[in-house]
Amino acid sequence: MSTARPYAADDSGPDTGGSDGEPDVRTRAPEPVRRLTLSGESGIVPRARDFTRQALHDWGWLPAATADRRAAAEDVLLVVSELVTNACLHAGGPEELRLWRSPKALRMEVEDGGPGDPAPRTPHRAGRPGGHGMFIVQRLCLDWGVIRTDGRPGKTVWAELAAPS
Repeated sequence: MSTARPYAADDSGPDTGGSDGEPDVRTRAPEPVRRLTLSGESGIVPRARDFTRQALHDWGWLPAATADRRAAAEDVLLVVSELVTNACLHAGGPEELRLWRSPKALRMEVEDGGPGDPAPRTPHRAGRPGGHGMFIVQRLCLDWGVIRTDGRPGKTVWAELAAPS
């Protein structure tokens, strides 16, 4: 696992305002966020992929004009599938999927109630079925990690992919 940074790579975190309590005019507006509640749902993985595909359309990633842009969108869909599947298999199911878009990256977050931490299998054995999810996430993403909130069970697993050029 990489880091436990709670904000996107090009985001400094929540606006704390200027020195006199007024908003800092240099702080950019919040980036678009999409949320999908998944707890208690059936067909969670296809639903998460459809939700993500629609967000990519709305944000102009799809339809892709080039092979590189198409590959970037396919990587996003694969990472969302892997994060949601891991939550289903190892954490009692996902509670929420969040997508955060910035000019430089797309951040995917899956919140679940599970106590464990995801980790790529080491050593990775490509010829064996199963167990490739976090290895795929690690290979495709700029960064990924886990956030825990004090006093609450569960965690948020996040991953970031570069925006297509």
